Amino acid sequence: MPFNTIKMATTTQIRLRGRPAHTQGPTYLSYTPDGTKLVTVGSNNTTRVYKTGFDGEPTNIDDCQEQNMGVDSTDEFFVTGAEDGTVSKYSLETMSFEKFLLRCSLPIRDVALSPDGKWCAVASDELVVKIVRISDTSSVMYLREQLKPVKHLSFDPSSKYIALSCTDGLVYVYSLVNDEPELIRKIDGLIRTLETDDEVSAKVAWHPDGRAFAAPTATRDIQVMSRSDWENQRAFTNGHMGDVTALAWSPNGAMLASAGKDRKILLWETKTQTVIATYDYANVMDLAWHPTKNLLSFTNSDGEVYIFNDFVPAEHAHLVKLGPQPAPFIHDPLSEVSANIRRPIANGNKDVPHRGVRRGTPDSLGDILGSDIMGEEDDFVVDDDGAGYALGLNDNGKRPSGLIDGGPASKRPTYGWQPQYHESFQPGSTPWRGNRKYLCLNLIGFVWTVDQDTHNTVTVEFYDNEFHRDFHFTDTFMYDKACLNDSGTLFSCPSDKDIPATIFYRPHETWTARADWRTQLPKGEEVTAISLSDSFVTVTTTANYVRIYTLFGIPYRVYRQKSSPTVTCASWRDYVLTLGNGPVGADGNTKLLYTIQNIKRDEVCQSEDIVALPDGETVKSVFFSDNGDPCIYDSTGTLLTLLHWRTPSQATWVPLLDTKLLSRLASGRKTETYFPVAVADNKFHCIILKGGDQYPYFPRPLLSEFEFQIPLTSTPKPSSDDEDAALGEGDELKKLEGDYVLKSLLTAQQQDLIESTKSTHAQRTALARMEIDIDKTLLQMLAVECREGEERGMRALEMVTLLRDRSGKMLEAAGKIAERYGRTVLGEKIREVGEVRLLGDDMDED
Repeated sequence: MPFNTIKMATTTQIRLRGRPAHTQGPTYLSYTPDGTKLVTVGSNNTTRVYKTGFDGEPTNIDDCQEQNMGVDSTDEFFVTGAEDGTVSKYSLETMSFEKFLLRCSLPIRDVALSPDGKWCAVASDELVVKIVRISDTSSVMYLREQLKPVKHLSFDPSSKYIALSCTDGLVYVYSLVNDEPELIRKIDGLIRTLETDDEVSAKVAWHPDGRAFAAPTATRDIQVMSRSDWENQRAFTNGHMGDVTALAWSPNGAMLASAGKDRKILLWETKTQTVIATYDYANVMDLAWHPTKNLLSFTNSDGEVYIFNDFVPAEHAHLVKLGPQPAPFIHDPLSEVSANIRRPIANGNKDVPHRGVRRGTPDSLGDILGSDIMGEEDDFVVDDDGAGYALGLNDNGKRPSGLIDGGPASKRPTYGWQPQYHESFQPGSTPWRGNRKYLCLNLIGFVWTVDQDTHNTVTVEFYDNEFHRDFHFTDTFMYDKACLNDSGTLFSCPSDKDIPATIFYRPHETWTARADWRTQLPKGEEVTAISLSDSFVTVTTTANYVRIYTLFGIPYRVYRQKSSPTVTCASWRDYVLTLGNGPVGADGNTKLLYTIQNIKRDEVCQSEDIVALPDGETVKSVFFSDNGDPCIYDSTGTLLTLLHWRTPSQATWVPLLDTKLLSRLASGRKTETYFPVAVADNKFHCIILKGGDQYPYFPRPLLSEFEFQIPLTSTPKPSSDDEDAALGEGDELKKLEGDYVLKSLLTAQQQDLIESTKSTHAQRTALARMEIDIDKTLLQMLAVECREGEERGMRALEMVTLLRDRSGKMLEAAGKIAERYGRTVLGEKIREVGEVRLLGDDMDED
C-alpha cells in the first residue's frame, strides 16, 4: 500500500510514515549489494524482503527464529542472528530457509558478512567471536583476545580486517590475512562501555575507502581513526544531544548519516564534517544506504521500517553522484608526497605538483589514486587491430595505475610509457601522521609540529640541553620544512592566499636585541627544499631557482638550476649540493643529477653529474658527513658517499653500508628498516623502524648507530659450532678484506681534504696514521694467508705489493711473518720486492 509524505515548514523536515514491519522491539535491516532488495528482521518470527522501487507489500519469510538481533546480506542470500544463539542462512532466490551456520550457547548480538561473501562473523554474549565459512560450516576462526562480550562487528571493505566493539569500551582490530587471525590493535578511549542489550551504539563503521573508520564516542561525537597509524583524524562534533544509536557512511563516502537518542537523524558532509540536514525520528536503531540511489532506510525499536527517497536534500544531491571520496583525514597520506617517490609526468607535461603547496582536499579518490584504481572507464582503449594503439594497457584494456597523474590529462587516452620523475623532499623530515610531523631530525636535535586547525605549534628540542635550551612557539605561518644546526633553526612555509612562500631563520644566540629574520619569495614560487650550514642558507624553489642567503638574511646569490624539477639540497660550510631531475633513462625514470659548488669561492666542483642509483630506485635522504663528504641513502637501504668530489669529473659514489646485509638481519627472523639521520664519527646514525613503518613517530625515537661495512659478501647465517669452526678463518679474512677496502676509502677522503684545503697538522698526522692502519690490516691478511699454506703464496705476495710504507719497516715485518710460518719461498719474494722498491726510490731521487 502506498505511504504519503508530509512536508514540514523547513526544507529538511520531511516526515515519513513508518511501515509496520515487525512487532515492537529491536529491528534491523540490510540492503543487498546490488540494491534490488532490502531485508528487515525483528522480534517476531517473520523476515521481510522489500523490493526497491516497488511500493507494494514485501515478501515474507515465515517460521523464522524470533528475537533477531542482526542481519546482513549478499545478492544471493542473507544471514540473521537470534537471541536463541542460532545463525541462520536464507536464500533470496527461493525466499526460504537454507541452513543453520552456527549455534552459540548465549544470545547472538550481531552478525556481519565479509564483503567478499565468504565468511560470516558472529558476536554473542560469549567471550569468543566466531567467523564461520559460508561454504563449509566446519571451518571456523576464533577471535579470543577480548575479555568481555562483543556487541558489534564490522568488516573492512577488503575483507582483510575486522573490528570488534567490546562492552569493556575497547575496539579490537584483527587481521584475517593469514589462516590464523592476528590481533593487530587494541584501541582504548574511542568508544564507551556498554551492555550487550543497550540500544546505544558503539559500532565501528569503516569508510568505503578502507583507510579509516568512524565510531561513536562517549561525548556523543563521531571520531574518525586512521587504520595505517591508529591516529585520531577529523571528528563529527556538536551534532547529537543524546547518545548515538546508529551511523552509516554513504556508499561513496561523501556523507555520513547518524541517529541518536535525541530523536534526530543527522546528515553530515564528510569533507567539512558539517550537518547538512536534520530529520526528527525517534528510537532509530539501524541505518542503511541504498548502494546507488539517493535513498536511506532505517528501522526503530517499534518494529517499523522507513524507506526515505530523496534523503539527501536537493541542494546537496550532487554529493550522491560523486565518485568515491576520501576519508576525512587531518592530513591525508595520499595527498602527501612521499620523500622518495617517483611521479609520472602526464603526456610529458612538466607542470608537476609541488611539495611546497599544501593541497586542498580532492574531489574524489579517483583524483588521488587515478581513475583506473577506482574502476572508472574513461581510459578504456581497445587495440582491436593489434596495431599497438593500446601500448601500456593491461589485460583488461585499461592503463595500469601510476602511468598518468590525476587531473584533466587523466581523462584522455595516453599511448606508450610515461616518464617518471623524482618528487622533491626535505631531508630528515617525515610526512604528516595524524596531526603531527617531524620537520627535522638530526644529531643536534629535532623539530616537530602539531596541527591545531587554526594554527600549528612548533617545538625545537636539543639532545644537549647544556648547550642549547629547548623552545616552542605558536606558528601561524604553518611552517612545513625546517633545518637545525648549532647556529640556529631555519623554517619555510608555503604560500597562503595573498601571502607568498616565506623563509624564517632564528639564531640560537645573539648579542643584539633581535637577529632573526624573515623573507618572502616572489609570488607563485614555492619552496621545494631548504638547507642550513655554518655559512649560508640555501633554498630551492619550484621556479628551479637556487637562492643563497647569508645567515643574517642578505641575499648572496640566485641562479637557475640546470636540472629540473628540483628535488632537494644539502649544505656544509661553504659547499652546497643540489639534486634535480635529468634526462629520462631506458627504464622510463629520470636520472637524478647533482651539482656541488663552493659558494664563497664561486667554484663548481661537480656539475650535473649522475647520482648512481639502480633502475627504479630513489634517494631517501642526502646530507654531508661530519667530515664534509656528501652522502646519500637510497631506497635499497644502501648508504653511499662521494669520493674525489672536489675534483671535477672525478667523483664516484662508493657504498659504505648495505643495511640489508647487517648481521642482525642474518637469521631472517627480524624485519626492520632504517630512517637515515646522519653520518658522523665514521658511523651511520639512524632510527630503527619496525612493524612496516616507513617513518619514525612519537614519542621521540631513539637513535641507533652502525659501523661502516663495505658490501663485499653476504653475512653468513648462524650455523652449528662445527660449521663455525670450519668457517672461522674464512670469516676472519673476509672481515679483514672489508676493513682494508673501508680504510682505503676513508684514507682517500682524508687525502682529498688535505690536498684541497689548507690542512692542519692534526689532519696530516691523521692521514699518516690511517695509512699505517691500512698496512697493519694487510699484514694481518698476510698472516691468515700464510697459515693457509704455501699454495696461497702468490696471493700473499700480492698483499705485500699493496703496502704503502716506503721506509721498509712494513716489508721487514712482512718478511718476519713469512719466516714465522716457514714460508721460505715467500720470504725470498718479499725481499725481492723490497729491493725493487728501494731501487725505484733511488731512481726517483736521481
